[in-house]
Amino acid sequence: MRKALPLALAAVLVTGLVPAVANAAGGAAPGAPGTRPSWLPADKTGFGTARERGSDVWFTLQAGRMSEVYYPDLSTPGVRSLELVVSDGRGFATVDSSARAQQVRRVDGDSLTYRQTITDDQHRWRLSKTYVTDPARASVLVDVDFTSLTGRPYQLYAVADPDLTNDGSDDSARASGPLLTASDGKTAAALTASPSFTGTSVGYAGASDGVTQLTKTHRLVPYTSADKGNVVLTGRTAADGVRSRHVTLALGMGADRAAAADHSRASQRRGFRDAERAYDRGWQAYLRTVSRPPSSLKTGSERNLYTASVLTLAASEDKHHPGAFIASPSMPWRFGDNDPAYSPSGTYHLVWPRDLYQIATGLLAAGDRAAANRSVDYLFGTQQLPDGHLPQNSNVDGKPYWTSVQLDETAFPIVLAQQLGRADVWPGVKKAADFLLDYRADNGKASPYTQQERWEEQDGYSPSTIAAVIAGLVCAADLAARNGAAADARRYLAAADAFKAGLVKQTVTTDGPLSKDPYFVRLTKDGDANAGTRYNLGNSSVTADQRAVTDAGFLELVRLGIYAPDDPVIRTSVEVTDADISYLTPNGRFWHRYTQDGYGEQTDGAPWDYTFPAGSRSTYGRLWPLLAGERGEYELAAGDRRAAAGRLRDLGRVASPADTMPEQVWDENPPSGGPGFAPGTPTGSATPLAWTHAQYVRLAWAVREGSVIEQPAVVRCHFLGC
Repeated sequence: MRKALPLALAAVLVTGLVPAVANAAGGAAPGAPGTRPSWLPADKTGFGTARERGSDVWFTLQAGRMSEVYYPDLSTPGVRSLELVVSDGRGFATVDSSARAQQVRRVDGDSLTYRQTITDDQHRWRLSKTYVTDPARASVLVDVDFTSLTGRPYQLYAVADPDLTNDGSDDSARASGPLLTASDGKTAAALTASPSFTGTSVGYAGASDGVTQLTKTHRLVPYTSADKGNVVLTGRTAADGVRSRHVTLALGMGADRAAAADHSRASQRRGFRDAERAYDRGWQAYLRTVSRPPSSLKTGSERNLYTASVLTLAASEDKHHPGAFIASPSMPWRFGDNDPAYSPSGTYHLVWPRDLYQIATGLLAAGDRAAANRSVDYLFGTQQLPDGHLPQNSNVDGKPYWTSVQLDETAFPIVLAQQLGRADVWPGVKKAADFLLDYRADNGKASPYTQQERWEEQDGYSPSTIAAVIAGLVCAADLAARNGAAADARRYLAAADAFKAGLVKQTVTTDGPLSKDPYFVRLTKDGDANAGTRYNLGNSSVTADQRAVTDAGFLELVRLGIYAPDDPVIRTSVEVTDADISYLTPNGRFWHRYTQDGYGEQTDGAPWDYTFPAGSRSTYGRLWPLLAGERGEYELAAGDRRAAAGRLRDLGRVASPADTMPEQVWDENPPSGGPGFAPGTPTGSATPLAWTHAQYVRLAWAVREGSVIEQPAVVRCHFLGC
């Protein structure tokens, strides 16, 4: 590599893009291995990639900076951040993301091009940064406009923190003239500028990195190497905010340093404007293949959010594994710490079969039937395990990550396949349906008992899980009949009827404390909803009588066509959940997942952690906007289109200014109501959450149609009549 660099540099100098760099060799950086790497907060304000599969790189934005970059797939974050530092070289050095005045928006309503505008707290400078990826290669391009507001020239530095191959502890960095590279032997990153950097340095995070150097001394020592650690790349740009205001940064990714450098340089030669036009054309062409926003969306902002939601869902598909849509490009709270329990990180940027069902039905509603079919192919062709069940979650290549059995995640792929008329996947459907019938947990309890229900924290008999299992078996019976397997069809229908018959005893209490009338509980541990069995809810929450814990998962029984919306137990359960777990915010009414949920921030807004003692109530699960979407679908089933339209409106109000939708919003518990914690606004939870975007898209079409559009007709006809 040392011999190749001068030749590569000479080639770039010929193009005129990279003039000579002023700094001399500074040797090895001190402070190895640097601080322990961690990922940035999960409240992303932007998520982008080119539509083209040749650009296998994705970027996220958070708090005025570029945050995680994924390469070469959506399960592998490879860069933690790219920030800019402004200094006068004497008295101050300010990281742009620390400024309070930050704005972010999508530049083009029909694309995923984003622009951040940041103004210094002391009103000395302003930065505008526009982000795309090069459709032809694995490069992120950042077009920077830097303006001095005082008329004085300043220094502008770019600081990139690579955490290659989902592990930032073993990277090595080099500064070779104007070229900055990092590698871990598996993947690599290269940072260039046009006009080229006038000074470069590499160092270790927290010790000799550019931010540490500049904020302490306002100067940059030109270290040329940093081996085996948490390394950081820093380049001084030619922009001073007065005479020179513009610079384009290119962060190239590749299998090795040479490939990453080639991608970065090729993108610089192409130029930002040409790459941006091609990037926008790719997404605009995609939008022409799907439906226009439905008439249920009344305002321009609602239609923009709808379009952004469709684009976000489409961007969530891995480019090497068609049909593999991740839950969220983020690592919230403790999951982003890279402590031994979560290193390398895997949470959320994984494929959950349940989330994939939600995403696929959202895209199907939007008119992207091909994406839904790719999802079915992935579920049964890549993700399904030999015994027939679908894993709790997996990397995009299908390798399981967490391994608990959640029966709804085996059932929903069957429902999706039936909705799409996919009789060709009958072998996989049969294996999945047989698993649903034959499952027996390690404790000896049999289906529909599940090792985990849809919130992944408890075992037991769950109304939402059982609803999915029943629907899955009825849909499997339909696909069996289409394939001439009449005996299997009869067997699945009989089991579905038996599971429905057992629901009342297992999940409906007649002597619970939340109503004098029968209602659904969240779940039971023992299959007896009138037993006072107690269990700890987890996440620092309380130990409670199972009859006193409710959630709205029973609405799946209505959505899937198993129960009528006016069933007395359903109506009572709606009243119970409204009284127990809903909260009216300025943006609308939203719901907690279940009674005294603990999966959310601490009372001072600090991140969720799993280490707090049971019963301490150190963390609080906040409100989940997607549950307002589920409530809207119930209201449509009940014939209340106006109420459902109100849920659609409320769901749209929780989005960020750049149209990313969160997992959770602030509720009635501390620190809600304090500065920065307004009820009904996004928390630091996973954002964008694909499930929330999918629910928004699906509800928009359901309101337009006046019905629950993804309800399987075969299920409704079997239980409620056609």
